[in-house]
Amino acid sequence: MERDSLMQLLAGDDEASLAALAALHSGATYVVWDEASPSQSYAHVYARRLRHTRRKGVETVGLEQAVQRLGEHDRPVRLGQVAAADKSWVFMLFLTEDGGSLVACTGVRKAVE
Repeated sequence: MERDSLMQLLAGDDEASLAALAALHSGATYVVWDEASPSQSYAHVYARRLRHTRRKGVETVGLEQAVQRLGEHDRPVRLGQVAAADKSWVFMLFLTEDGGSLVACTGVRKAVE
């Protein structure tokens, strides 16, 4: 997927996609995988991550909303990732199977090493 196309998909109104878009504007790296998987599988995985991050006090953005959107989406999704240039945040993107729309976006602050 071209960088400009991904940036257009992230130009929404939720905090997570806007943060991922800002990261791309600031030189973030990204990847969008070709394979699609059931959105329900991701909903279960990210619901566990939500519980884990809350328990550990890890800063996230849009995680609860992503779990909800994935649970409501009844079609396969493609996964993408945006890594901030300074490595402070990683954003996970869930796109429609054809890559034409953003289903959900979430970000997690990486631990300082």
